[in-house]
Amino acid sequence: MEITQLILTNFKNYEKESFQFSSQINCLVGRNGMGKTNLLDAIYYLCMGKSYFVPNDRYLSLHGTDFFRIEGHFDREEKREKIVAKVIPKKKKELERNGVPYAKLSEHIGFLPVVIIIPDDTLLATEGSEARRRFLDNTISQLDPLYLKHLIQYQKVLRQRNAALKQMGESGRFQESLLEVYDLQLQMPGLYISEKREAFVEEFNPILAQVYRTISGGAETASCSYRSPLQKEPDLMELLRKHRDKDRILHRTTTGLHRDDLVFNLDEFPLKRFASQGQLKSFILSLKLAQYELIKKNKNQRPLLLLDDIFDKLDHHRVDHLLALLLDGDFGQVFITDTDQKRVSQMIESRDSSYREFLITKGKATAL
Repeated sequence: MEITQLILTNFKNYEKESFQFSSQINCLVGRNGMGKTNLLDAIYYLCMGKSYFVPNDRYLSLHGTDFFRIEGHFDREEKREKIVAKVIPKKKKELERNGVPYAKLSEHIGFLPVVIIIPDDTLLATEGSEARRRFLDNTISQLDPLYLKHLIQYQKVLRQRNAALKQMGESGRFQESLLEVYDLQLQMPGLYISEKREAFVEEFNPILAQVYRTISGGAETASCSYRSPLQKEPDLMELLRKHRDKDRILHRTTTGLHRDDLVFNLDEFPLKRFASQGQLKSFILSLKLAQYELIKKNKNQRPLLLLDDIFDKLDHHRVDHLLALLLDGDFGQVFITDTDQKRVSQMIESRDSSYREFLITKGKATAL
């Protein structure tokens, strides 16, 4: 799968710009703040129906405008696909495939698989569990539409349960029977989500270890494991029942699938506590490239790979390993941003790979 053309209208700092891409490697070079990352985000938006960086569409329109439009032309399984996002923030959002709007945005997820890697992805290891759950959900949702359906249902009921607990706390009237209804509604989607997350980590872990060995030159062994409250109490309704008094006191749901986590290790030591900056960066790169490999394996197609400023804080040795992996590995279409105009192009030219290079300057692109 590949994107052949991208047309941006009023998206972030792009007023009107069109791109024709190489089927292999596309290098986006230029100083910081020029729009390289915004271009990657536009591609991600067409694949996932939302920005990777900004949770609210109202911050995505060019300053002074009240709408944005992203159009992408894709070659997928020997068919041409036209995907268009038309967004009027706070009013209307429409995602179309070949001129036909999706009834539900969730129907599009997984159709155009994508993996993005950015510098702030190190927060996956250093911050709280929410970021790691998003990584789990992002990956599995691209593979399994039923998982996404159950996840949406679980999150909806969880919000209702939390709202009810808050209202009970404010009124001083605790309604245990109402919580029983919510708990029953959480049971089926929760079980499915738990089983899929467990299976994902089991399949993912050896892929992660292999990719990290390649990037680090075999310096350490990387691993991840799954932690969930359901591992101690597999019956979600019983688990929620045991925490009901705590929920009543704190006015929120204190246990469940929304408390799941991934634990990252290097040589069986916690990554968060013992990794150097270079090891941390290498681990996160490995995590995302392993995500790529797992999606490619399960969907039998290569996702788009978006790499934003990935060479920052990597020593020359690790940069060489990473570039060799990207250029010699079984990847499809790759997009790389870099402030160093020569670094990537020289490496690509030495391997005689097909690529296009764009200089990005204040929302304008020049093909080099």
